[in-house]
Amino acid sequence: MRKKKESKLDWRRLDNSAKIFPISTGKKYSTVFRLSAVLKEKVEPKVLEEAVKQALEKYQFFKVRMKQGLFWYYLEDNNKLPKVEEEQDYPCQYIDSRRNNNYLFKVTYFENKVNIDIFHSLTDGNSGATFFKEIIYTYLELRYKEVLSDDQRRVRKIDYDYDAEDSYMKNYDKKAKSNASGKKAYVLKGNKIPLGAISAIHEIIDLEGLKKESKKHGATITQYLTAVLLNCIYQENYIKNKGKKPIKICIPVNLKKYFPSKTMSNFFSYITIEAQMKKDGLDTFEKMLDFVKRDFSKRLTEEEIIKTMSANVKIGNNPFIRPIPLLIKKAIVRLSYIEIRKYTTTTFSNIGRIGMIGKYKDYIDYFLMLIAPEPVEKIKCSSCTFENKVVFTFTSILQDNRIEKRFYEFLKDKGIKIQIESNGVLDDISREN
Repeated sequence: MRKKKESKLDWRRLDNSAKIFPISTGKKYSTVFRLSAVLKEKVEPKVLEEAVKQALEKYQFFKVRMKQGLFWYYLEDNNKLPKVEEEQDYPCQYIDSRRNNNYLFKVTYFENKVNIDIFHSLTDGNSGATFFKEIIYTYLELRYKEVLSDDQRRVRKIDYDYDAEDSYMKNYDKKAKSNASGKKAYVLKGNKIPLGAISAIHEIIDLEGLKKESKKHGATITQYLTAVLLNCIYQENYIKNKGKKPIKICIPVNLKKYFPSKTMSNFFSYITIEAQMKKDGLDTFEKMLDFVKRDFSKRLTEEEIIKTMSANVKIGNNPFIRPIPLLIKKAIVRLSYIEIRKYTTTTFSNIGRIGMIGKYKDYIDYFLMLIAPEPVEKIKCSSCTFENKVVFTFTSILQDNRIEKRFYEFLKDKGIKIQIESNGVLDDISREN
């Protein structure tokens, strides 16, 4: 095992993506994502507390708090211990760091489930999953000492050689020109859930069945699920509301697949699938899937990825923006943020397989990923895979769950094994009405 790199400073700058999040965030725009592990036995809180403590010592990148500077926020060392509490709130809520010893992540548990909610200024989904896996590994080792012996621990050989570089600044191209579309997106319509509640619906899909169906159409799993999502939005929201603007689905992309990087900071970009339903003649699922496959091929090239990434770096590095005092930056960004979000209908983030080795797998049922919905992007979608289960999650602030139901029924009709779990928010509303 390599020794992790130690920083000579007790503070660090936010990476290029992270700069915008603390300026624009709030209770309506939390920019928080959640990872959960559903275990096969009830969580022991004291053991989980110790596991978080030990994992944090190995990944001290996360042992920080956020401070406000004159021009930007920045991170500095945090010598306190994070709190570990029973889950009381809806997922992906705004993290008030003052209530969590100033940490930018929050670990909670409920029955047999362990959660970590992470503020996006700290890291992205892939690096967050690395830290979360370490918490789960450590928890299982402490909880099942007799089974997970020292030999098992040596087998996993976790490499703690990471850094906190801003890989955006290292890899962007100053000459690359933006290819972003100037068209606003169709915004999902419907009544909102009251009192700030969030509905979470998890659709647990058989991986082998999904693979078989995707392969039959010459599509990847991400492409296939994107097309199913597009079809469900079209059938259950777009047609009913006589939509005219394009349905635009934002797909985050892990940039470590394109550039060498060991950073634990944010290092992701995105592609946006822009489906002009009438103009492109997208009135059947087969046509939508063909469109999605073509659009992925066109946009998921190194050249196109660099263009999108570089355009975002240029915004953060704009010489006219940098010297503006932070208080004024906040006002400008918050006024424009709702307008900016109108260029996306929804987001679908697939972080792929979350792998656990050896006997550790025996104690885990599946993993979940959730991302916070917003007043404009009223539904957001995410997925992850563990063993033979793909869990596709809808987080929503809409009372209407017809899109989620259509998604379930579509896959079921294709002969794919699928089951649903939820946090019961929409069930409660139905009973009240």
